[in-house]
Amino acid sequence: MDFRNGRESSNVEDRRGQGGRRLGGGGKIGIGTIVLALIAMYFGIDPSVVLNTSEMMAPPAVESTQPGQPRPAAEDEMARFVSMVLADTEDTWGPIFKSGGAQYQEPGMVLYTGATRSACGVGQAQMGPFYCPADGKVYLDLSFFDELGSRFGAPGDFAQAYVIAHEVGHHVQNLLGISDKVQQARQRVSEREANLLSVRLELQADCLAGVWAHHAHRSRQVLEAGDVEEGLAAASAVGDDRMQKQAQGYAVPDSFTHGSAAQRVRWFRNGLESGALRSCDTFSVAAL
Repeated sequence: MDFRNGRESSNVEDRRGQGGRRLGGGGKIGIGTIVLALIAMYFGIDPSVVLNTSEMMAPPAVESTQPGQPRPAAEDEMARFVSMVLADTEDTWGPIFKSGGAQYQEPGMVLYTGATRSACGVGQAQMGPFYCPADGKVYLDLSFFDELGSRFGAPGDFAQAYVIAHEVGHHVQNLLGISDKVQQARQRVSEREANLLSVRLELQADCLAGVWAHHAHRSRQVLEAGDVEEGLAAASAVGDDRMQKQAQGYAVPDSFTHGSAAQRVRWFRNGLESGALRSCDTFSVAAL
C-alpha cells in the first residue's frame, strides 16, 4: 500500500510498554478463561459477548515488556502504518456517512502489549485484534501481524490493513445500530441460529472492509500490485473452516461464528468491487 502522502490518525492511544501484563498462573481457571482460549482462534468477534471482567481472570504473573525499554524501529514503523490506515478509514467513512445525512463518529484505536483493559473487559494479545462497542475502540497488539504472516500465511501490508478495516467495519455496524439488533436477536434463538447471526455480522464487516478499500483506492490510489491478493488471502486464512481444521483436524459448520474461507473472500470482494453499502446486506440473502 502506498501511504507516502497519507496522514496519521489523531485517534490512536499508544499503551505499548506501559506495564502491560500477560494474564495467567496462580489462579483457578474459570469458564471465562476457557472461553477466551477458544475465542483466541478468531479475531473480530464482539468482545462484549466473550470477554470477562478482571475478577474472572487469573492474577497477572509475567511482565510482557520492561517499562522504558526501547522499541524496535520496525515496530514503531508498523505503529505509524496502522495509524495511517485508521486515518484512511476515517477519510472514507466520513463522506459515506455524510452522503447519507449522518455524521461519522471516528473510532479510537488502542495499541498495547500483552494485555490491556477495555470497557468490554480484559483483552489479551492471543485473542487477536478486537472492537469494543462499549467504548468505540479497536484494540491491537502489533505482534498479531507477525502471526498473521507466519501462522495464517497472510503476510503483507494490505493483509494488515484488511484486519484493521474489518474491525472498523464493526464500528460502522455499531453506529448504524446493526450490532445491537443482532445481539438482541441472538438471545431469542437457538445456539445454531445465534451462530449464524454472528456469521452474517462478521461477513458484513468483511464486506465493509472491502467498501473501504474500494473508496480508498478510487480517491487516493493507495493500492499497489498484489494488494488485493493479500487482502483476499487474509480473508481466506481466517475462515472458520480453515481455523478449525488447523486446530482440530476437521470443521463443524454449525459452530461457525465468522464464516468459511470462501464466504469471507466472497463478501470482502463484494464490497471491494461495488464500493456500496447496499452490497453488504448479509442479513437478507438466503445463501452466504
